[in-house]
Amino acid sequence: MTQPKAKIAITIDAEVLARVKSAVEAGPLRSVSAYVQHAVVQQLAAEASFESWLVEALQETGGPPTARERAEARRILGHTAA
Repeated sequence: MTQPKAKIAITIDAEVLARVKSAVEAGPLRSVSAYVQHAVVQQLAAEASFESWLVEALQETGGPPTARERAEARRILGHTAA
């Protein structure tokens, strides 16, 4: 049984939509909606994978950066990050 769907409206650049429509015509996905859902699922999986990797890396290196380490990073990066 398929899961219930929810309808949304999105706004994207016309050239992006044209590329999506071309990909749908050439590929296995049946519609723009299916293409967008596939892309979103892939993005969510990538974010979950990165989050998992980040948690693991932080555990291996002593945890999240301290306030002092963040201040040093800000100083080094010219106040653009951290």
